[in-house]
Amino acid sequence: MAILLGPNQYGKAENRLVTVTRDGAVHTIRDLTVSTSLRGDLVDTHLTGDNSAVLATDTQKNTVYAFAKESPVGEIEDFALRLGRHFVATQEAITGARVLIDEHSWQRMGDHSFVQGSNEKRTTAVTVESSGAWVVSGLRDLVVLKSTGSEFHGFPRDRYTTLQETNDRILATSVTARWRYQGTGIDWGESFASVRAILLRTFAATHSLSLQQTLYLMGSAVLEERPEVAEVRLSMPNKHHFEVDLSPFGLENDNEVFYAADRPYGLIEGSVLRDDAEDPGSAWHTLPAF
Repeated sequence: MAILLGPNQYGKAENRLVTVTRDGAVHTIRDLTVSTSLRGDLVDTHLTGDNSAVLATDTQKNTVYAFAKESPVGEIEDFALRLGRHFVATQEAITGARVLIDEHSWQRMGDHSFVQGSNEKRTTAVTVESSGAWVVSGLRDLVVLKSTGSEFHGFPRDRYTTLQETNDRILATSVTARWRYQGTGIDWGESFASVRAILLRTFAATHSLSLQQTLYLMGSAVLEERPEVAEVRLSMPNKHHFEVDLSPFGLENDNEVFYAADRPYGLIEGSVLRDDAEDPGSAWHTLPAF
């Protein structure tokens, strides 16, 4: 039996980066979490401990901070592309780089005061190889809720089924969305804002018969309106709200008082893509399925 080294990569995870741009009395901050991973001809370090081809993870960390100083961060997609291309171009043994960035939101309170926004994060996952580059952007922890306009019925019943059918329920979820770009010359910021708005608008406007139906319509709407997007992957946990039984207290609960369950929860995931989409190449390498 032969033992072989399989696919591998290494890097520096979750580098916390905050930049302050001072334009007179008015300041702007950017709050990022940046993770880098490199892959290539790394057999020797695994088999013999020879590190001559290993760019230290500490060096990767320092590169993130130096790049943030040398030129403005700008759009997170552009920053990730600059980092990835640098690693592949300057390290002979490295054939591919993956850069993940989460951007944390802050809202301005004054010229140089800020309050942290919601837990929602703008994300990007950029892969750079000698043959090309791929950009998968998205968001996560976008919590949305509809107090009506959602039903769930007609599902199979067996001896283990206790869930009651409903024609009017709260529908709530925490959206993780990733979309794969195709083409070049994309205005990343404008595209992100538009895709996010489409996702929210479709969630709000859809009379939902299932969270699966809502997921599909959200992804479809993005593809219909944004030609630069080839594919959308969505993960949407069902944040259940159950009516509280108030009958022991002589009270009737007319779909007004709910228990917000933390777990377990239904997890609805799926992808929507164009039938003529460009080949994904390495776009999804090491990313979760959804």
